[in-house]
Amino acid sequence: MKIKKKLKEWKEYSKMSDLGIIARRKFFNNAFDGALTCSGIVSGIFILFIAGAYDFSPKDILITGFATALAIGISGLWGAFLSEEAERKKKVLDMKKDMAEVDEENEQMEFIHIKNKYKKGNKKKPTTLLEKAEKFATIVASLVDGGAPVLGSSLPLIPFFFGGTLKLEHFIFSYIILSGLLIYLGIFLGQISGGGRLRYAIHLITAGIVTLIVSILLGI
Repeated sequence: MKIKKKLKEWKEYSKMSDLGIIARRKFFNNAFDGALTCSGIVSGIFILFIAGAYDFSPKDILITGFATALAIGISGLWGAFLSEEAERKKKVLDMKKDMAEVDEENEQMEFIHIKNKYKKGNKKKPTTLLEKAEKFATIVASLVDGGAPVLGSSLPLIPFFFGGTLKLEHFIFSYIILSGLLIYLGIFLGQISGGGRLRYAIHLITAGIVTLIVSILLGI
């Protein structure tokens, strides 16, 4: 019963803070960034592998890939939390000022007419429903911002868990997973826009191909 109530509250918070739109945008942007970052790492090592310049192992790629994914994730989580918190606090303060101008006589008026019930002796300032919604949105948006690039960077690394010797097959399967991920993100964008899934998928696959070509040119 408590879980159902909590889910209902979260749903209400999401609507009030426009969390759905923000989370979708953050998920796509950061998952796409993570996927292309991993593509750059895999492509760079692939060029060196083909040239026989270095003797890499699958473990080397995993360490490099996951270290990069972790760095992107921490950066996204930390940066997003600070920026989201600042923006949403400003939003709440601006709304309070606007409402205060409408009714100057009520110095402690609520811009959303719902307050938390406080126990006796609780000296904390009352928190409005909108403030709770914005705090919830800040946490969720930050988690999406940090988790999406880690997901996008990690999935193409799966083939390198298998085998102790680096082979061409590792790169082939990695590119297959990367292509599938980019196609999925393209379909995801197409669903949001209400059409054009194939067009978006082609755009993202093209970005992956461009990354590979640039890596090859740098290797040459």
